[in-house]
Amino acid sequence: MAEQRKKNEDALLLALACGASVEAAARQGGLTDPTIYRRLSEPAFTDRLRALHTDMVARAAGLLTAAAGEAVRTLLQLQKDAPATVRLGAARAVLELGMKLREVADLEARMAALEARLADQDPPGPRGLYA
Repeated sequence: MAEQRKKNEDALLLALACGASVEAAARQGGLTDPTIYRRLSEPAFTDRLRALHTDMVARAAGLLTAAAGEAVRTLLQLQKDAPATVRLGAARAVLELGMKLREVADLEARMAALEARLADQDPPGPRGLYA
């Protein structure tokens, strides 16, 4: 019984993490909308949902990163061998993507520095107004 509940919960989490509406997830899992809304109000469930979604996004980002080198080679080749309009589009794409990548790298470095500074300043322990 507990194993079946875990399978149902995993299927529900996957449906919601993939963007299914509550109604669609309910139909998929054979549940009612109120049951799903109740589950979504449970912190442990929403934590698992957030973790699953984060993992899915990270995996997709990894796949895109792995394909990026070939995509850049393709754009660079198009700049050489294609008609002028295609070369122009490829050049724009290389410039736009290069600037965005540089921005992200810069923001990551700045954020890491801020996090390191905060870690040095913040004593470990509970946080919040009443801690």
